[in-house]
Amino acid sequence: MNLIITCSRHFESEATVELRKVLSIFGDEDPKITISEMSGILTADTHCDPFEITRKIKDKVIEEPWSIRYCLRIIPIQEFTNTDLEEILNATGKLVKKIKEDESYRITVEKRNHEISSKLIISKLADKIQNKVSLEKPDWVVLVEIIGNKTGLAVLRDEDVFRLEITKRKLME
Repeated sequence: MNLIITCSRHFESEATVELRKVLSIFGDEDPKITISEMSGILTADTHCDPFEITRKIKDKVIEEPWSIRYCLRIIPIQEFTNTDLEEILNATGKLVKKIKEDESYRITVEKRNHEISSKLIISKLADKIQNKVSLEKPDWVVLVEIIGNKTGLAVLRDEDVFRLEITKRKLME
């Protein structure tokens, strides 16, 4: 899995069709798209670079605002692991190496359908990262996306995540 997609509840089928069509345009004829047990959440495994996909989808929405209606957020994922504190810490430890010494970060945990403590995850991750924290304007976001017993991880810039509402709002400016 290298993408997490959110959509409005009960529109998972429509979002699946929309995502499959868009990924096909960008060169992936056979992505594996899964509707999760949680309403409004899809996962996808694409052969394309997930960061490139989110950039191309933003460009597509700017060119054709009506082309995306159901996929509300598309989040690129770099690592996928079990929802286990040690596995999350180990996988994230490898990813945070891309944060340079003078750059800031923020840890964001999005937790769905699991009892693991967000505060514990943030605390343990922050202990491993020596950089300056910036909650308002970080250079990097250390993203922990918990979906039940599976967790997607990424170290990305805020603009790497596709947000339909924000992208369309920029068109109005």
